[in-house]
This record gives sequence, C-alpha cells and structure tokens, in this order.
Amino acid sequence: KTFYLGTQLMTPERRKAVWAIYVWCRRTDELVDGPNSSYITPKALDRWEKRLEDLFEGRPYDMYDAALSDTVSKFPVDIQPFKDMIEGMRLDLWKSRYRSFDELYLYCYYVAGTVGLMTVPVMGIAPDSKASTESVYNAALALGIANQLTNILRDVGEDSRRGRIYLPLDELAEAGLTEEDIFRGKVTDKWRKFMKGQILRARLFFDEAEKGVAHLDSASRWPVLASLWLYRQILDAIEANDYNNFTKRAYVNKAKKLLSLPVAYARAAVAS
Repeated sequence: KTFYLGTQLMTPERRKAVWAIYVWCRRTDELVDGPNSSYITPKALDRWEKRLEDLFEGRPYDMYDAALSDTVSKFPVDIQPFKDMIEGMRLDLWKSRYRSFDELYLYCYYVAGTVGLMTVPVMGIAPDSKASTESVYNAALALGIANQLTNILRDVGEDSRRGRIYLPLDELAEAGLTEEDIFRGKVTDKWRKFMKGQILRARLFFDEAEKGVAHLDSASRWPVLASLWLYRQILDAIEANDYNNFTKRAYVNKAKKLLSLPVAYARAAVAS
C-alpha cells in the first residue's frame, strides 16, 4: 500500500513502467513465498530466468510479461538486476539463517537492492545533475537495502513462524540473544537494545538514499522521496509498539501517510 501510494505521484508513463517492474518482482517473490512455494525447485527458477530473457528480447509469455517487455522497450532498463533478484530467490530455497550482516546485506541486495537499480532508468537522472551516475545508482541501491531491512524488522515474528530468521546471528549473540529467543517471541530489554541498533542501521541506509533524490529527474523527486519517507515511518511504528515485532505488525496509518505527502513535496521542490 505504501509503495502504491508513492506511484500515484508519478507521471502516467513512469507509473505504468514501475508497476510492470513491481508486478514482475512480486511474481518472482511469490515463487518462493507464495502458496505453491513448496513445489518450486531450482529448475523452476531456471525456467523463470529463461522467460525473463525472452521478454527482454520482445517475446513475452503473458500479459504481465508484455507489460515489462513494453517498459524495457521504452526505458534503458538492464537485465542484470532482474537476474540477481532470481538469484536471491534461489537463496531462499535453502538458506534460512544469516551468520553476519555481510551475508544479510548480500541477500538484501538480491531481493530489494536490485529494485533500486531496476527503477533508476525509469525515474531518470536530472540533465543538470553534477553527481556521477554511479553515486545516483548507489543511492537507489541504498533505498532498496533500507526498505528490505525495514521489511525484515517488521516481519520478525511472521518469518520466525515459517522457521526463518533474517537477522545477523553474530549480532544476536553479541546482544545475548539466541534463535530460541526469536521463536519464543518475548520482548525483553536485551531485545529492545538489539532492535535499536538494527533500526539505526536501517535509518542510515535511508539517509544515504535520500542524498540521491536531488539528482533524479525533477518529476521523479516527489514520488521517490514520499515513498522513502513513508517506508521509513514503519521503523517509527516498531518503536511505538515497544519493539514488539513478534505479535504486532508495524504499519503507518492512512492519515500519517497523507500528511507526509505535502512535506515531501516541499522538500522535493527545494531539491529542484
């Protein structure tokens, strides 16, 4: 819902292009997290990757593929981030623990950092920007990482009920916590302290991402900044829930979302 609201602020052509990318990403994620995930094998993901290659070459399989194929024909979108996302799905078939943040970062890149790289060609870089193309893409990558870290922190309880822990195990151990503490789902002072550190890290990635907004095409600054601010508020909601992300789902209510839009618009205008 947060993502959708952000896309409503885009120009019609960009909105359709981003929707096409989102639908492909969602379908890819559903392969390993959806109702038929127990039947998905590495070979099935190989077939999905071949299908991706076909649609990039103008041979879509269905209408959803056709929407992305149309996007690819209109914007200079590269296939590699899409392939990398499929690699993240391959990880999800067998990996449910992450020993360190380095390991978790790579997973976050595969499943979400890639989305930032997919969408920069659609958003466009401002013609008068003095920033390097690399720095703009790095900011987009940071936004994808920040969003995924936020998802992980929001969904700790939900993931644990599926036997998954997307938290750095070495940092859990340093905080005096174990996997059993996650499955038990009890909010303690140790958990609160651990969560504060995880939330701080996610916010730092959001800060890094925000630096790149001023260098986007002027028509893209408001929707991207609004999306960033709206998603970042999920971290505030986790705090408001006293760090109980085991049984309470953190979300931003509609009123708060709508109040954020004019503020984001004003900030985006200043960046113009």
